[in-house]
Amino acid sequence: MLKRSLLALLLVVGFFTGLRGEEPTLRVAVFQADATPEIGTPVAYAATRSIQDPLFAKGIVILGSGKPIVLCAVDWIGIGNGGYDAWREKLAAAAGTTPDRVSVHCLHQHDGPRCDFDAEELLAEHGLGGDFFDLLFNRQTIEATSAAIREALKSPQPVTHLGIGQAKVEKVASNRRVLGEDGKVAIIRWSRTTDPAASAAPEGLIDPLLRSISFWNEDQPVVCLTYYATHPQSYYGQGDVTSEFVGIAREKREAESGVPHIHFNGAGGNITAGKYNDGSKENRPVLTKRMETGMQKAWEATERRPISAAEVDWKMTQVQLPLAEHLSREAEEATLKNREIDPKQRLGAATNLAFILRREQQLPTELSRLSLGDVHLVHMPGELFIEYQLAAQKMVPKGTVCMAAYGDYGPGYIGTEISYTQGGYETSARATNVSPQVEKVLMDGLRELLE
Repeated sequence: MLKRSLLALLLVVGFFTGLRGEEPTLRVAVFQADATPEIGTPVAYAATRSIQDPLFAKGIVILGSGKPIVLCAVDWIGIGNGGYDAWREKLAAAAGTTPDRVSVHCLHQHDGPRCDFDAEELLAEHGLGGDFFDLLFNRQTIEATSAAIREALKSPQPVTHLGIGQAKVEKVASNRRVLGEDGKVAIIRWSRTTDPAASAAPEGLIDPLLRSISFWNEDQPVVCLTYYATHPQSYYGQGDVTSEFVGIAREKREAESGVPHIHFNGAGGNITAGKYNDGSKENRPVLTKRMETGMQKAWEATERRPISAAEVDWKMTQVQLPLAEHLSREAEEATLKNREIDPKQRLGAATNLAFILRREQQLPTELSRLSLGDVHLVHMPGELFIEYQLAAQKMVPKGTVCMAAYGDYGPGYIGTEISYTQGGYETSARATNVSPQVEKVLMDGLRELLE
């Protein structure tokens, strides 16, 4: 009788243990790959003449909630059109998932490389192949990042808790569009500002908070994601490759804490450090320290809570971005073919034409959201205005919303509807590939993801 009772107890324990074993375990794999160009190869505005500090592609793969989810941040100025497709497709294959569950973003350093396979193909057809894009290097970096993912997936770490922290970053971000009494842009506050009026003007509309989201295995931190919205430039344009003050601060925090740090640039299209940056070499360490302090304070403010795989949710929606009225396929083709025109203008024509052709094919732009309980990580395209980030946060008043912009770089700057009537660089024909109606398209997309 005793043996029979013991056997029954063991069967019951085994049954419930089996049930628990069927429950998915939340895990995360952390990856990193070198993304530094070689001397002499093209970066954003010049050929690489020195490496001030290395560039990286960093990210995580989240396991245990359906197909794997990949988040990746790259120390480049932009990845657009066919280049963006290639990054997502290759990273998805490496992680054993689908491209719609992969989000890739740039930090937008202006001495970092460009990647746009469609534009490079158009340039190559007209004698400019390799002048602005290093196709081989682009593909090698994608493969290196894919290999890093495959290696990281050999030893993913369990996640039991999520950490949430935030802190104000002092004297970094400022709105680059200073409006006059007539509601028009009176001062453009570039990343480097020496105009006393621009420096004296108020910060304007910004998001002053740096947000920190961390994954923990009990009381051991596994990885930390940080989010802050600003152009990251202190000085640039001579080919001195750097991850800039955002990347340098990230690396300092990682070295000090021993925890992998991955930084995402928020909706910083109309945000720069211009109010606080005169472009001097001495000011880069100052901005770096301010960013590092913000990251540290957000980490110190972290509150942890348990999280399970059941609380993880991924949602994606597709939108059609409206083409700017000033864009014409015929005009861009004519500029691209004209060998008498400055090659940099022909580069602009190629990137514009690549975007136009994708719109003609009605290829959608994807927006996505990763929810971790009441924490929502939103992934957006282009050089997005800060208004979108602030609007997304208001859509979830009782939760935490972090936004990563600078996804698909094809649209260029993405303003609000009213901003297209205010003048300024960001909404000029030089800078944006979308029309004012883009605000409604993206706000509707955000509501679908968040509300």
